[in-house]
Amino acid sequence: MFLPTTRNELEKLGWERCDVIFVTGDSYIDSPTHGAALLGKWLHRHGFRVGIIAQPDIQSPGDITRLGEPALFWGVTGGNVDSMVANYTALNKKRRQDDYTPGGVNNRRPDRAVIVYSNLIRRYFKHTVPIVLGGIEASLRRIAHYDFWSNRVRRSILFDAKADFLVFGMGERAVIDMAQRLQRGDRLENVRGICTISKEARQDYLQLPSFEASASDKRTFIEMFRLFYENNDPKTAQGLRQKHGDRWLEQNPPADPLGIKELDDVYSLEFELEAHPFYRQQGHIRALDTIRFSITTHRGCYGECNFCAITVHQGRTIQSRSEASILAEAYRMTRHPRFTGIISDVGGPTANMYGYDCPRKVTTGACTDKRCLAFHMCQSLKPSHKAQINLLRKIRGLTGVKKVFVSSGIRYDLIECDEEFGDAYVQEIVEFHVSGQLKVAPEHSEEHVLKLMGKPAVESLRQFKKKFDEKSKKAGKQQFLTYYFIAAHPGCTERDMDKLKQFVRRDLKMNPEQVQIFTPAPGTWASVMYYTEIDPFTGRKIFVEKNPKKKEWQKWIVTRKNTL
Repeated sequence: MFLPTTRNELEKLGWERCDVIFVTGDSYIDSPTHGAALLGKWLHRHGFRVGIIAQPDIQSPGDITRLGEPALFWGVTGGNVDSMVANYTALNKKRRQDDYTPGGVNNRRPDRAVIVYSNLIRRYFKHTVPIVLGGIEASLRRIAHYDFWSNRVRRSILFDAKADFLVFGMGERAVIDMAQRLQRGDRLENVRGICTISKEARQDYLQLPSFEASASDKRTFIEMFRLFYENNDPKTAQGLRQKHGDRWLEQNPPADPLGIKELDDVYSLEFELEAHPFYRQQGHIRALDTIRFSITTHRGCYGECNFCAITVHQGRTIQSRSEASILAEAYRMTRHPRFTGIISDVGGPTANMYGYDCPRKVTTGACTDKRCLAFHMCQSLKPSHKAQINLLRKIRGLTGVKKVFVSSGIRYDLIECDEEFGDAYVQEIVEFHVSGQLKVAPEHSEEHVLKLMGKPAVESLRQFKKKFDEKSKKAGKQQFLTYYFIAAHPGCTERDMDKLKQFVRRDLKMNPEQVQIFTPAPGTWASVMYYTEIDPFTGRKIFVEKNPKKKEWQKWIVTRKNTL
């Protein structure tokens, strides 16, 4: 079933009102890949009545009021992508296309959607039930943060949205706890995984440099972010407090990651894998083409790339589903009327992190003095591709399944370090799971840039390419690697891009097309580097290209056509 989005649907269900209403910047796609749909159905599983208002018209009361006021709380999210990232390119030009909007025209998602939607609710519902922010836009902006689009340090979004609470990270535990407490009339201040605003500071929480101090001094900003970043692991994190004017932002310790059974329960929810009819009639939603028959096998990433926000949103602990749960989802897909036999992706943030993690991290928490992966792999991490090999074999053996692709990116350094199953995994991928091209993301070639990115050295890429090419040739298949690169990352100069161009011509023998200009997304170390022009790990000044034309020039250096 779809969650209701119109008054008529409420009446058919016999509901007088909803307990929770989610307001989202994406169109309503009933899929586990969409946070509002997943959390809505998770709440519904626990006995709560949930509605969704997607991409409401912000100029009139018609959309935001059509389900009335919820009994417990409003849930507000910008959608699957930060609204500023969704609306603007890395050169700060307005994007014309939005894959999560019917018809594909970028005209439904407002800038700073979380703030706009919260204000919209308060405009038409005075003194309403609590407004709870969530999703990646809120999660990454939960403390004082550098905002590229206004080129300044902004307050926690909880203050600017004038909301009551903010759920950060993956929200299954927090939203159920909050809904149950509100239903009982209990207070919410101690719910793990949320932020609140208080007039008095909690003395048992670690104090971050204030918003004002962080905004006025760049080295103070670096220290503030370091303390924040180091307190994101549920096993070791302290509660945090940060002064904003005469009030305090308080961040409770993160919610514990879901165990296998709990994650299986979440993904046992049945989804329509379609856009809700109310929105489907407004036009085709392009995102459905890629996500409808894709399967999420796990959450989290221990890669900790400095430009990536997954670390502070999904976390560094890998949360894997059971094989049985994934196979059950694949089987349900084969019963879908639109299924043609092709599963477009089996993976997660990084496909080949399924089924294993560092045992020390799982029991005692992430290390504060080193990383699992960066320029070199920690010896405590023992990657194994056995579980994913077995899983892929069983999925493609299901009746009705013709082809199973691995479209999520993979980490080739993990394959290199898996002496027992790494070679077999590449063989499996090459023979059965490549749709002509396999995604990898080396991002650059130069050592000092890769270290600032938190990416592995290029030697592991050379080894992987050699293995991939040899096995593809032996299998009689014309298959290619698709490489993702970043231009104008902090620390990267035009000379570095020239060297990257030489590397791809000499070693990869291609002209790259998948080159993106670096965007300083909130909640990342690379954003800190961009703003401060300092390497936060050494304290040294670094070059940061901030001129839009020169950023574009860096990209052109690599993408210009040459005869190979």
